[in-house]
Amino acid sequence: MASDQYHEPPEELSAETRTFVRMITSLKEEVEAINWYEQRISIESDAEAKAIMKNAQNEEFKHFGMDLEFLLRRKPDWREMMKIILFTDKDIVEKGEEAED
Repeated sequence: MASDQYHEPPEELSAETRTFVRMITSLKEEVEAINWYEQRISIESDAEAKAIMKNAQNEEFKHFGMDLEFLLRRKPDWREMMKIILFTDKDIVEKGEEAED
């Protein structure tokens, strides 16, 4: 079992926490893949190749959203913060500060 994702001994963590760690790791991997595709897309000159990469990046973004939703369902306080910050046209920093209150 990979141990670089744990800061505590995995055998001491509950099954729920280990699942949480896996989902956080998956979320990070999806973000990394989105980033890699963004860089490739920005320099690709072949339109067909670029379209394929954009399609692949969208898949990674979908997976990111699914991972995030999984985590938010298990952390109701996080969900409440995200409800304040996301899907609004208001100032992002102001909404973030409001979410902290």
